[in-house]
Amino acid sequence: MLSRFHEGAPPDIPDKFSLPAYVLGAGADDAIALEVIGGASEDHWTYAQLRAAVYGAASGLARHGIAPGDHVLMRLGNSADFPICYLAAMAAGAVPIVTSPQLTEAEVATVARQVAPVLSIEAPRLAGAPAHIPRLSVEALRGFYALPAAAPHVGDANRPGYIVFTSGTSGQPRAVVHAHRAILARRMMIRDWYDLRPTDRLCHAGAFNWTFTLGTGLMDPWSLGATALILAPGAEASALPGLLARHGATILAAAPGILRRMLRDADWPGVPSLRHGLTAGEKLPETLRARWTQNTGTALYEAFGMSECSTFISGAPGRPAAPGALGGPQRGRHIALIRGGAPVPIGDEGDIAIHHSDPGLMLGYHGAPDETSARFEGPWFLTGDKGVMDAGGQITYLGRADDMMNAGGVRVSPLEVEQAMALHPAITDCAAVELRVSPETSIIALAYTGAAVPSADLAAFAAKALARYKQPRAFYHMPALPRGANNKLLRRSVRSTLESQAP
Repeated sequence: MLSRFHEGAPPDIPDKFSLPAYVLGAGADDAIALEVIGGASEDHWTYAQLRAAVYGAASGLARHGIAPGDHVLMRLGNSADFPICYLAAMAAGAVPIVTSPQLTEAEVATVARQVAPVLSIEAPRLAGAPAHIPRLSVEALRGFYALPAAAPHVGDANRPGYIVFTSGTSGQPRAVVHAHRAILARRMMIRDWYDLRPTDRLCHAGAFNWTFTLGTGLMDPWSLGATALILAPGAEASALPGLLARHGATILAAAPGILRRMLRDADWPGVPSLRHGLTAGEKLPETLRARWTQNTGTALYEAFGMSECSTFISGAPGRPAAPGALGGPQRGRHIALIRGGAPVPIGDEGDIAIHHSDPGLMLGYHGAPDETSARFEGPWFLTGDKGVMDAGGQITYLGRADDMMNAGGVRVSPLEVEQAMALHPAITDCAAVELRVSPETSIIALAYTGAAVPSADLAAFAAKALARYKQPRAFYHMPALPRGANNKLLRRSVRSTLESQAP
């Protein structure tokens, strides 16, 4: 028996399709679509207001000269403007480029070189696009909301819909191109992870630019006519229990790091409306799952995925994960554990892979066909993660197959960190690794050679060169870094050395 799962059928893909029309089509006009909570003033949007803003902004973008297929860079923070801009760009036929507000000017320039945006829509106080790219302020975008509604652009469901960025093994961020049809694949997640219902009030505690937040926290609730609750900028994890209770949240979705801080910093007041929790982005420690259940009295369901295909393995109410396992493939998915291009026997270790026919799989890396094809073995897209499948289809996670790091649920390439930190004049060589500092917590650490430098100075240097989630949290001076016969940096050896030195 082989480690391969293919139960049920994926959703039908229509010939002509519009992601914004699909997402905004279910909610009643007077129903609440979005509440931004935990700020000085809380923002509420009905479905009628949301649709008017999206289609008005689409009209404004078209008047501004945006044409179907154009790339539009989004430099926005956690406000309602973010999903409105995202949907409006697609409604106008353009391709929004989703980026983190934490990016530095140099990182934004790197992104812009890859995707060649014709416009950058920017909020104040964020690093902007290079000067040669036309800019539109968020205030100007808001001025479009009241314009007459544009009809959403409809076309081939397989055409590019949006682009997100993920760290690559080359050290350069990779532009992941998703089709409009990707939203339809999320029906399998709604059924076999969320158990999401139109009456739910789903709170997501992540940044809007993260695909976990953008999909699970916003697009999926809206596609059912449910209510999305999103934290305002600056809202602390310790405030979550009170906010959940006050706003009647029925589901909380958050990365394990957020859950860890929430359960450490706060006493639960009791949230009788809460049905369960959802988590993804990094492997969930079983100790954290136990603390969640002890505090909330509900279950916590984990999922596995990535920017290239979102989540496709999960536990769910009615289909819980086996003890220690991630869960099972969602029905409609075609999943296998691969070695040498073929599924391995049940119980053997293999690369977690998803079939190329999955409607949620990316179209490819923009402008990088060789990197795209390198991720496939035959019809299988390799995630770069190892696992074992049992006879019931349950998959146990065994870790990364490469040196990629996980920073609060976001994949970070060690090369990207090393290339930035190597510019420090005192550093002659360096290695970035994910370092586990407790059973529930890991951080990005930097080992380096050269002159010893105070950690505070290195942290300040990192803050100017890297987005916050990419910055090392610990620095270790070493006499030399281990390298193999071909001079390849042995990061796993570095990590083992640092972990052996931990108190």
